[in-house]
Amino acid sequence: MDAGSQRVLEYLTEVEEAAEEVITTRQQIVDLDLKRNRNREALNALKHELSDSENVKVCFGNMFIQFNKSKTRDMVQKDQEQLDKEINNLRRELKAKFNHLNEIQGKPELRGYSLSPLSAEELKAINSLLKT
Repeated sequence: MDAGSQRVLEYLTEVEEAAEEVITTRQQIVDLDLKRNRNREALNALKHELSDSENVKVCFGNMFIQFNKSKTRDMVQKDQEQLDKEINNLRRELKAKFNHLNEIQGKPELRGYSLSPLSAEELKAINSLLKT
């Protein structure tokens, strides 16, 4: 292969690897979000469908273990918080990976892609200003 063909092959390989990282991160976010939705359904069932005195069976791998309802709710809630952190971290990584992919391809960085939502305090401040 001549030098020009080698350069094109290296460029295409780099673009393909960056695109694969973006796709992998997006799929991880989708998988974690599905798990988070299942946890949300479990929390809702624990809240509404069972009395507080009942024990619940929880699946760990390939076995079921019976736990106190409040202990189970706490475990699922902690898992939910961990999933939220992981999803937020993956979303931040996704933005960086996507910008890297655009940079490799010579495309401009997406505008507005790095926006973040208002915090609860900022939202309260804006609402109080709008009410006056």
